[in-house]
Amino acid sequence: MKQRTTAIALTIAGSDSSGGAGIQADIKTFSALGVYGASAITALTAQNTRGVDDVMAVPPEFVLAQMRSVASDLKVGAIKIGMLATAPIIEAVADGLDDFPGVPVVLDPVMVATSGDRLLDEDAVEALRDRLMPRAHLITPNLREGAVLLGEPAESREQMLEGRAERLRDLGAKAVLLTGGESMAETALDIFADENGVQRIEAPRVETENTHGTGCTLSSAIAAELAKGESLDKAVKIAKLYVTAAIIAADEIAVGQGRGPVHHFHALWKA
Repeated sequence: MKQRTTAIALTIAGSDSSGGAGIQADIKTFSALGVYGASAITALTAQNTRGVDDVMAVPPEFVLAQMRSVASDLKVGAIKIGMLATAPIIEAVADGLDDFPGVPVVLDPVMVATSGDRLLDEDAVEALRDRLMPRAHLITPNLREGAVLLGEPAESREQMLEGRAERLRDLGAKAVLLTGGESMAETALDIFADENGVQRIEAPRVETENTHGTGCTLSSAIAAELAKGESLDKAVKIAKLYVTAAIIAADEIAVGQGRGPVHHFHALWKA
């Protein structure tokens, strides 16, 4: 009898009490794409669709304990890393990755929430750049995060097209998906750079205010596809289609009074 296999992805990120971003968005995305989700929680946030009220970081040693518990039992096919909050947590996650040899890592360098609230200590940026970026198969910064990682104060769609993704890749990640969805251009443009060159990945811009958790959803969708065995190039493109559809369907659900979440289960729930 042939042994059954289940695609499993691990998310290492913060919890969003309103359910639209972070760990909750990641698990929803994994599930919607047919992947079993495991998690290691790095921080608890008291937040809703209007903003972040408070953040409590998880002790670094407990973040590491969660990762090692998962590694000792589950056959993880891909890892997504999101909010890390502090430099000591980043160090703990870097140590924990040693227990997942050969597993592709998607790093979403979460620094600021959609609401503008800061989610990463300023002194942790260097640790993120030095300890985790070289371990990542892909990083998925937005325009603002890319500028911080490069130490460049300015940010624009034009600069994004002038080699910023390639310069980010020079910092150590094997590939970069620089996302420009938050700009006000007519299309949602991402720049994908890997060892084979640079690609533009575009989708129509959707007129909606319900975009909470978009970045988390994109990076976890890529990790889900990698867990299923897809190539990175194909995983990125499938994830872009999934997120675009989730944004298009976002107004079908009514959640909160601020920027609501994208619709992770748009293909499964009846409109």
